[in-house]
Amino acid sequence: MHASSARAEEVNLATVAWIGYAPFYVAAEKNMFEKYGVKVALKDFADPALIPAALQSGGIQGAMYTYDQVINLVANGNDYRVVMPIDYSNGADAILAEKSIKSIADLKGKKVAYPFATCDNLLVAYALQQAGLTEADVEGLDATPESVAAALMGGAVAGATYEPNVSKILKLEANGGYHALYTSASAPGLITDVLYFSADYIAKNPKTVEAVIKGYIDGMAFLKENPDEAYAIVAKYFSTSVDDVKEQAKGAYNIPVAEMSGYFAPREDAKSFFTSGKLIADVLIKRGQIKAEPKIEDTFDAKFVSALVAAK
Repeated sequence: MHASSARAEEVNLATVAWIGYAPFYVAAEKNMFEKYGVKVALKDFADPALIPAALQSGGIQGAMYTYDQVINLVANGNDYRVVMPIDYSNGADAILAEKSIKSIADLKGKKVAYPFATCDNLLVAYALQQAGLTEADVEGLDATPESVAAALMGGAVAGATYEPNVSKILKLEANGGYHALYTSASAPGLITDVLYFSADYIAKNPKTVEAVIKGYIDGMAFLKENPDEAYAIVAKYFSTSVDDVKEQAKGAYNIPVAEMSGYFAPREDAKSFFTSGKLIADVLIKRGQIKAEPKIEDTFDAKFVSALVAAK
């Protein structure tokens, strides 16, 4: 190692407590990024809606969150690009309701708590749409993912959030207990987590971006080979038990390298940014959060994943 290259490039990545990011927690804990010349610090955001401002201020260099955040940013004139799909929610995002609520249609005119600016808004809007309703048909209460449980105690009959909050709410005994009314397993690909950076950062630091992706992939391999040790690391991050983490892990699907490139290609299913991006844009336009669907090609940079797939 030459003295000049000994100082690893430091990268701050925004994250939220989410089971799909397990390989990142493992890679950070086990210094897996350093062999690629970067030092990664994960910065946890209790309110994901604050991530874009932190990116714009330069306090963090990259972020992992759901694809709808990128669609929102790009549609509003900001140049951010997905460099890698991470996982999709396969049941770990859910609309939870009191047991008297038997269907999505039963939510009409009722109080429903969910974050207006994040992916669970998308799940609510999509579920309502499937039931022939819109957000105007429910009394929406804006909440952070962590505060949905409190909103349920405070009078909302249903709420939408993601793990580990889902498991906590399902264990509550108040109001006769809660059940999962609708989950992301009914809409695979709709809620896809991605790693993204500004186009400017990618142009100036391609090697750093590549190093972050490679460290993550090593973390994913470690998770597969040593699940007990890996889940113990994640449990420490989440302040919960290993059993709880294993249960949560069933609700998210980490996308293997071989499947990543499909996200950058136009396909019919929601495991393509072209399909999920359109679904997301429709919801965001109806909500007045964006004026028009951005060009999907402007929301990603596929070259890093293409190079990985070619190297396999």
